[in-house]
Amino acid sequence: MSARIDWNSIESKWIERWEKQRIFESDPDSSKEKYFVTVAYPYPNSPQHIGHGRTYTLADTHARYMRMKDYNVLFPMGFHYTGTPILGMSRRVAANDAELMETFRTIYKLSDDVIATFVEPVKIASYFHHEIKRGMKEMGYSIDWRREFTTIDRIYSKFISWQFRTLQKKGLIVQGSHPVGWCPRDQNPVSQHDTIGDVEPDFNEYTVIKFKFGRGDGGGDLVILPAATLRPETLFGVTNIWVNSDVDYVQAQVDGQKWIISKEAARKLEFLNHKVEIIKTVKGSEMIGWNATNPLNNTSVPIYPATFVEADSGTGIVMSVPAHAPYDYQALEALKSDKKLQRIFHISVDDDNVRPIKIIESEAYVSGIPAAEAIKQAVDFSQNNNNNNNNDDDKRLEKATSNLYSHEFYKGTMMQNTGRFAGMAVVAAKNEIKQDLLQSGWAETTYELVNKPVKCRCGAECVVKLLSDQWFLNYKDREWKELAHRCLNNMDILPQDIRQEFDYVIDWLRERACARKSGLGTKLPWDKEWIIESLSDSVIYMAYYVIAKYVNSKAISDDNDNISDAFFDYVLLGDGSADQVTKECNLSAHTVEQIRNEFTYFYPVDSRHSGRDLVPNHLTFFIFNHVAIFDKKNWPRQIVVNGSVLMEGKKMSKSLGNIIPLRDAIRQYGADTIRLAILVSAEILQDADFSFDTVRGIRLKLLGIFEMAEKCRSRPHQATGQDQDHDQQQQQQQQGLLMLEDKWLVSRLHRTIAETSASMDRLRIREAIYYTLYSLDRDLQWYLKRAAARKRENITGMLTEFINLQVRMLAPFAPFTAEEVWELMGNRQSITTAGWPVVKKEKIDILAEESEFLISSLLEDVQNIVRVTKITPSKIVIYVSAAWKVQVYNAILANILEGKINFGQIMKQLIANPETAKAKNDPKMVQKMIEDILSAPLEARNRRLKLIGFNEVTTIQDAQSLLSDEINKAEIIVYSEEDPTKYDPKSRAKSARPFKPAIYIQ
Repeated sequence: MSARIDWNSIESKWIERWEKQRIFESDPDSSKEKYFVTVAYPYPNSPQHIGHGRTYTLADTHARYMRMKDYNVLFPMGFHYTGTPILGMSRRVAANDAELMETFRTIYKLSDDVIATFVEPVKIASYFHHEIKRGMKEMGYSIDWRREFTTIDRIYSKFISWQFRTLQKKGLIVQGSHPVGWCPRDQNPVSQHDTIGDVEPDFNEYTVIKFKFGRGDGGGDLVILPAATLRPETLFGVTNIWVNSDVDYVQAQVDGQKWIISKEAARKLEFLNHKVEIIKTVKGSEMIGWNATNPLNNTSVPIYPATFVEADSGTGIVMSVPAHAPYDYQALEALKSDKKLQRIFHISVDDDNVRPIKIIESEAYVSGIPAAEAIKQAVDFSQNNNNNNNNDDDKRLEKATSNLYSHEFYKGTMMQNTGRFAGMAVVAAKNEIKQDLLQSGWAETTYELVNKPVKCRCGAECVVKLLSDQWFLNYKDREWKELAHRCLNNMDILPQDIRQEFDYVIDWLRERACARKSGLGTKLPWDKEWIIESLSDSVIYMAYYVIAKYVNSKAISDDNDNISDAFFDYVLLGDGSADQVTKECNLSAHTVEQIRNEFTYFYPVDSRHSGRDLVPNHLTFFIFNHVAIFDKKNWPRQIVVNGSVLMEGKKMSKSLGNIIPLRDAIRQYGADTIRLAILVSAEILQDADFSFDTVRGIRLKLLGIFEMAEKCRSRPHQATGQDQDHDQQQQQQQQGLLMLEDKWLVSRLHRTIAETSASMDRLRIREAIYYTLYSLDRDLQWYLKRAAARKRENITGMLTEFINLQVRMLAPFAPFTAEEVWELMGNRQSITTAGWPVVKKEKIDILAEESEFLISSLLEDVQNIVRVTKITPSKIVIYVSAAWKVQVYNAILANILEGKINFGQIMKQLIANPETAKAKNDPKMVQKMIEDILSAPLEARNRRLKLIGFNEVTTIQDAQSLLSDEINKAEIIVYSEEDPTKYDPKSRAKSARPFKPAIYIQ
């Protein structure tokens, strides 16, 4: 069969047909409810690979589903040219960067002629723009391409200028000195899109404590030993200082003071606007044994060696608080026991001269040294979870540190040995102690990258820089944060688990650099030396999709210099008048009104799709900027966040050679197969594991659908695309002539429609695919087995209904297969116009469903007995439970569904009721019924409570031919337990229970 299916031809056919029919072009339609779906537009500096495909396929699946539910869906696409990544890449091309050249040639299969053009940044963007667009079409994305734009288009730049002037008028753009991630080579701030691996530079604010040392040059000059810390409140508990004896430190003049710091720290301080002049080198080994002075309480603290101290972390000097820092506690205990190391450095370290100083008390760490307790708890947890590998020691210390720091910060109280801070909550003391130290001059503030190394796309390692006179979006503004929280609270966040991450980001966001001196992009309107950075120009671009259609159709000329803020104020905010815009911007009144009407029709954004890595930046900025610029009625309604994609269980990376360009994968495996393989392996927030075994399995499933359609297509039927049965089947249903398995299959179809719809409404995509592709396939195989056992020949009507409903549910996930099968079944219109199947509740038949469930369970029980006993059966006798047992079962079932599972209470209730009192004679049977019910699927439990007139005897008799065919052609005999004429040589009948017949095999 697969040899006769040319997947690439099918895809090309439908891509061409969709474009001809303009089926995905969306314009305002007052007769339909709109649905505006957007997805993060791609950055065209490389082809998209399978990992990129997940976010876009999820968004397309969502758009297709809503379109089939008869929404007027707008799903547009743009391309993000602005920023420094493309500029950095072009410089690497000009420098003939070996790694980049290898990637271009080996992974992307680019010719040297094409690569040579990449010295021009726009050539890179243009080439990959068209490559990505072709891939999107080949993946079957239902995009309205009339609205395509790039972020260097002239009218788009005017739109961005308007956005920034609007924010400036509201006082939300400020100029000042703030820390930013920085590329020292490009001399620019960097954000996620500017770094290799799309890493957002993340940094913390540290307090640098100036420990005093009086043995500098000049026989007593004051020298500062600065130690960076996140916990200045623990300064009272410092017992010593750690340095790395193998590191060469420097003595430097820092803002007029002599400091001893690592070389790396000296470099970082320069970026933070400190004046640094290196005087000489100081070896770490010669510092061991010195004594410094704690500036908070003037206590003397010795300097000890520690290999865990890293020269590029903080200042290269670490203050030790062993009572409250698990790493310090463990290092100090190790040093105390290492007498050899003490002799080498001529130091004496034992319990008599260095003891942990406890300064914080809290309810969770009361019995001794908090750090020691935290380590023990982490070790106990690890052992209880069978993680006893010595390599996990660092993880245990990390866990201990995280748990202890968090608990003490929120629930800790300063002890009596902290002077005037005694009794103060740690959360308050921390800031007060810090401010005292800063005001006294014995502390400084510094910033450190916490996710280093972060590399700019130009190849340089990034640092934190304190920028002066830089333009910032003031996301720290309290009123702005409150509006963002209000918007978030009213939004649908999928999945809900991610909501708290948005709250967290909104709370900690501070000033963010929004302009730089180089790169592609829009000039800052009021300061042309600056270019608006790439994440700042991509937060409300969804609004521009409405305008882009009119630019592309030439209703607005791209070189119309008259387009002013008045245009955007009117069409996007409703401020001003159409007459004013018409005169000022040299546009027709009709065009202006059309754009305004289209915006009010399609806005707000109904669903925004992006990857989880964009929560800390783009997605949260999307909320902030919308609430700042637009009225509440136009605030976004939903954000959908998805995880990334692994390749055969491993993270995708060039070094592992497991990055597969999306278009290559389509050519090799087919678009629908790739779509389903990306979507089916995990729910949206989880990381999906792309597997070639999954790909092969999906291909077989799709082939099965084609094969079934080919079997059915010879039967003529009405090609309405609606949910109608064939005439013969309708007559059979009306006359009650459908077989049990027919009723069951129809019921299963409509139950699956309900289940799949519920899953899709919450975008539980993996679950929806399971119902549509896997669960329905199992139902079909069971149905075919039942029909074959009866030797039925004319089941084409049932199969046709099955295929019609299944492919309509499959259409959002596998559009090419769905369209081709739909046409194969005789339908002339696109499956998109057929509509999403509607549940017909009257077709859900719980008697039929329970009947088939009973038959399949019984068959499985018999097969298990045969397998275990190794009997070759000639006769199988099946005993159905007595009627009184059914009453007992129903009483137990009602209790369990109410959450009552206590055996004693259930027995009392049964005995008290005359209709179930017989249960007192067989408590073991009651216990087994309880176990039966608890082991049954919840769906089955709920169904059985509603059953009326269910007859197990006739149900099993209906399937005698199937049971016989499946089990050695054995004779199948069915009795009621109460039948006085039953054949029961081993007295098995008495063990029969409802839905669990007794079985005798001979």
